[in-house]
Amino acid sequence: MKIEIPDKYFNTEELQNTPKRYKRFLNEWLKESNNFKFTIFPKPEGLDQMVIVKDISFYSMCAHHLLPFVGKAHIGYLPSKKICGLSKLARVVDKFAHKPQLQEVLTQQIIDFLNKELEPIGLMVILEAEHMCMSMRGVKRAGHKTITSAIKGMFQHKDIKDEFMGVIK
Repeated sequence: MKIEIPDKYFNTEELQNTPKRYKRFLNEWLKESNNFKFTIFPKPEGLDQMVIVKDISFYSMCAHHLLPFVGKAHIGYLPSKKICGLSKLARVVDKFAHKPQLQEVLTQQIIDFLNKELEPIGLMVILEAEHMCMSMRGVKRAGHKTITSAIKGMFQHKDIKDEFMGVIK
């Protein structure tokens, strides 16, 4: 199937340098997330509480349509022997969000990385995002939220999961 797009959309001065600008954007966006050190500290003596960072803004790009999806990540963990700098949780989200992909894969990448680095007793990651490929095209339903979650360890227990869900709502 051939799509005909009138030349008038591609001959304007505004669009003349769009391919160069888009290339610069991709180069910047794709490497932005790789320049951080995941800082870990020994867990302080007596610490037995859940650590939660909620409403971490992120944006990524749908691998199927190369359109953005934008949302918030919520991360909670129960430390075993290590804790991390709180800002590092947001940086982990960025590390994996800055490439074309699926939200389901992004959720799994974040939890796998944190589980490996922190070795927590329990861990939960929830992403909620609006996908422009669903808002702008196809069914054209703006305002929707796609929610994905991944759970490890003690967060599989109802009471711990419920505590996390209560905090992020």
